[in-house]
Amino acid sequence: MLIALVTLACGQGAEGGSDRNSSTRVLRVGTEGTYAPFSFHDGKAGGTLSGYDVDVARAVGDKLGIHIEFVEMPWDSLFPALEAGRIDVVANQVTASPERQAIYDLSKPYAVGEGVIVTRATDDSITSLKDLSGKTAAQSMTSNWAAVARQAGAKVEAVDGFTPAITLLDQGRIDATINDSIAVYAYLASKENTSVKIAAKTGQRSEQTFAARKGSGLLPELNRALDELGADGTLAKISEKYLKTNASGSAPAPSTTRLILDNLWPLAKATITITIPLAAISFVIGLVIALGVALARLSPNRVLSGAARCYISIIRGTPLLVQLFLIFFALPEAGIKIDAFPAAVIAFSLNVGGYAAEVIRSAIASIPKGQWEAAQTIGMKYPTTLRRIILPQASRVAVPPLSNTLISLVKDTSLASTILVTELFRTAQIVAAPTFKFFAMYGTAAAYYWIVCLALSAGQNRLEKRLERYVAK
Repeated sequence: MLIALVTLACGQGAEGGSDRNSSTRVLRVGTEGTYAPFSFHDGKAGGTLSGYDVDVARAVGDKLGIHIEFVEMPWDSLFPALEAGRIDVVANQVTASPERQAIYDLSKPYAVGEGVIVTRATDDSITSLKDLSGKTAAQSMTSNWAAVARQAGAKVEAVDGFTPAITLLDQGRIDATINDSIAVYAYLASKENTSVKIAAKTGQRSEQTFAARKGSGLLPELNRALDELGADGTLAKISEKYLKTNASGSAPAPSTTRLILDNLWPLAKATITITIPLAAISFVIGLVIALGVALARLSPNRVLSGAARCYISIIRGTPLLVQLFLIFFALPEAGIKIDAFPAAVIAFSLNVGGYAAEVIRSAIASIPKGQWEAAQTIGMKYPTTLRRIILPQASRVAVPPLSNTLISLVKDTSLASTILVTELFRTAQIVAAPTFKFFAMYGTAAAYYWIVCLALSAGQNRLEKRLERYVAK
């Protein structure tokens, strides 16, 4: 592949007719030279062509043992020059896209960005994309960030670029602006503006690549060089030099042990603050529902009994995941919008109610009819008989299966991650995604679920022993 790279680079004359013989190994790289801090002439270094993209291209040349010859031209001329064979590669913050991928050979990314929301440093009202609703954002109308802001519910004011947007932000005329993190880091690094800050991320990712002619044969060696530069930390150093942050997307991955240790508390926090409360609240509400449904099921009133049977049939006959989606995603179509955590509570409570109702009904039915008759004989009314005679005895029978229901509910809370609840499993997913250490993080999450279930099992055993004390031997 290196031979193909050298042959292609040497077989065509560079723009301007540079003098070199056929054995010179040269790769012609097109860049603007006026796009700081990515490609610009550094006055402090005697006007030398410098920048993030320029240094990366030079580092690639060093890896491949090829001389890099930069050809400067305006952005609008770079791709026509590439197609005309006047340059071999474009290195000028070329963002990868399906449209460009169809026309050009795009290398692996050497810079990775994401959409970020920039606000005034003193403004703490915007911490996520949804907080832009009702706010004013300044965006270039030709960028995709304008659409992102508009979809988030922001009022979009048109500007010519990022710098005017920051000026309006400084003046307090707008609330925020959205842009690629690489551009924002570059601005903050060059201007040292402390009056603005990155307040949140949007979730959109962008990748900056080298572009070559389709079928050029350059990609294998370019990609190999970029992989090596990422692995040895060169890309990260170049990024830190120009952007004061690592935007290379090639930060050294932490060891599995370090990753687990660093995330023990975040996972524990998610367990304590979300998973356990979600299970506890849903279980208590579900038991109340279950008791009412069980009593309706036992009622001689056919309407009540039929309604209870229908409810139990629906809950037990449909997947919990479908129930979650119906409440969170489908109800808004009917004008009923429920936040993620309450929606999860409703779904889990209704599900517990359907399953626990049969447990409670069977426990009540297990009490001899003589107990009811004896209570009636001494003048007890139905509610009093139920509270003082029947339920205390039925609870001893119901404890084991209800405990199993609670343990299952704790594990089922992981499904809440599908409706944007950041509980234990969702937290593990977030940590595992950028590191690809899925086994380590999912295994750690499984250990937390296991610990909680062990505690519940121990509590179940203690409760059963306590209830057994009142049983005649």
